[in-house]
Amino acid sequence: MGKTGYADSRFFRIMITLVTSVFGGLVFKLLHIPIPWMLGAMIAVLIGSNVWKGYYEWPGQIRNAGMIIVGYTIGLSMTAAALREMGRQLPMMLLMAILLMTVCSGIAWSVSRLSDTDFKTALLGSVPGGLNQILILAEETDGVDITVVTVTQVIRLMMIVLCIPLLIFSPIFHQTHGTAAMVGSAATAPAATAVTAGSVAWNGSLWTLCVFALVSVACAWAGGKIKLPTAFLLGPVIGTAALQMGGLPGPALPAVMTDAAQLMVGAYVGLLLKPQQLPNKLRTLSLAIGSGLLLVLGALGLAALLSLLQPITKPTALLSLAPGGMDQMGIIANEIHADLSMVAGYQLFRNFFILFAVPPLIRMLFKIKPGRVMKQGMRSR
Repeated sequence: MGKTGYADSRFFRIMITLVTSVFGGLVFKLLHIPIPWMLGAMIAVLIGSNVWKGYYEWPGQIRNAGMIIVGYTIGLSMTAAALREMGRQLPMMLLMAILLMTVCSGIAWSVSRLSDTDFKTALLGSVPGGLNQILILAEETDGVDITVVTVTQVIRLMMIVLCIPLLIFSPIFHQTHGTAAMVGSAATAPAATAVTAGSVAWNGSLWTLCVFALVSVACAWAGGKIKLPTAFLLGPVIGTAALQMGGLPGPALPAVMTDAAQLMVGAYVGLLLKPQQLPNKLRTLSLAIGSGLLLVLGALGLAALLSLLQPITKPTALLSLAPGGMDQMGIIANEIHADLSMVAGYQLFRNFFILFAVPPLIRMLFKIKPGRVMKQGMRSR
């Protein structure tokens, strides 16, 4: 209520966020930092929104538009051969999801032992699921500190988005900007073929692009109606894959559109973190950052294991198992020409695993604690 003048205008706040995001993206681009339009926008908006409070806004609809673009790009890699490969990978996907959840549980136990945070709050803060679904689960679980879960989840997401590109382009992976990460991996050939074929189709009619755009938007809307997880990402993936399976090749998007998608997603993530809402700020931030780093290390170890067990490259393995959002990992995978279908498959499987298997397991775990069985049993009736 204290804002006056232009700050009262929603359009003004959105434009401030846009200008800040573009500035951050340009700075990161000039510094040759990987994924500049997502990371630059995220960091610039994070700083700006906490310095000039109340002057930043980024509608969810803009972020959703960016996710539709990313979903379409991922959908281009979903060829028949890629889907068959994903089917063969299902047992390994289940194993990796269980191992990652085991790592998260160990981190949560350590955090609860090192602080006065209860195990339930620490566990829900560490589970690498979608932010919305984890917050809903936290709200439905008795005795959980929602603020701590929110901040821990947001910091975890931001650390993944920051650390994974730095790891991918570090000497550990010998990856350079734009280098195909598919070399030596038969599983990645479908993704490369899809993108190449799409590049040719871009020279064709505008009608094809309009068809894919309409189908992507329609599938995103339908996914939201049926409560599909990450509907604005997964819907376009399904719609684009279905059109391609039907014999209509999709055009690859120009770089300016994928850059714009990075900015749309990055600005939204940058606005999520609000340190002023934290109780015991230093302790909570320290534990959140520490658990985030441990989660990155755990994903790195699992990626090394996956690349040994399966014929995929280390960058593809890390992006497949990184406990971040499928949209952010898809952006990075597209940037380095990793196997988008494999990354999307593993990320999607983990999202469904967390969506359907984790909530009942967590509720069961908390209910069987001594002294709580009868109390929570009565509340559930």
